[in-house]
Amino acid sequence: MTSAAELRHLRTRAMCAFTRRVDKIVGGGAHPRRIVGEVAGCLGELLTQPRVLAPAHLLPAPDRYRQHLVHVDPHGRYSVVSLVWLPGQRTPIHSHRCWCVVGVLRGKEEEIRYDLDPRSRGLHRRDVVVNPVGSVSALVPPERDIHLVRNAGSTLAVSVHVYGADIGRLGSSIDTIYSSD
Repeated sequence: MTSAAELRHLRTRAMCAFTRRVDKIVGGGAHPRRIVGEVAGCLGELLTQPRVLAPAHLLPAPDRYRQHLVHVDPHGRYSVVSLVWLPGQRTPIHSHRCWCVVGVLRGKEEEIRYDLDPRSRGLHRRDVVVNPVGSVSALVPPERDIHLVRNAGSTLAVSVHVYGADIGRLGSSIDTIYSSD
């Protein structure tokens, strides 16, 4: 795992300014819905900057989407992660253990959202959303947070994720993986 000092060294000026703003937002003790709303606004502004991520945080993996830990709040309140996707790469259908705000920096991502039937425990496809460059979305579990995300384009896709947990310690924001059957 990358150390805190290494992470600081890799952050761009724009990312440092963004994390200072998020520090203030999460430090106020607000409800998660308010936090994600405010973080979403800041993330939308960040996506307009010319250099959001260091080159090391833009590298893909050949066999699956790749996560790069960009920042971990020293108090464990949130993390920033870049997800890098080659065409066709995708997540499994999953839910989350914490709130999340996502912004698309490059390419486009397709999000297939599901509802869980409380009686049968089966999944029902709710909708499909294509998120282009500059789009920002958010979720607060357990409300409607089950989805699959994939690179829907023919070029590299990169998204910036802000999670309400220490992803350096947890390894992932995924809570449950669902079968696609």
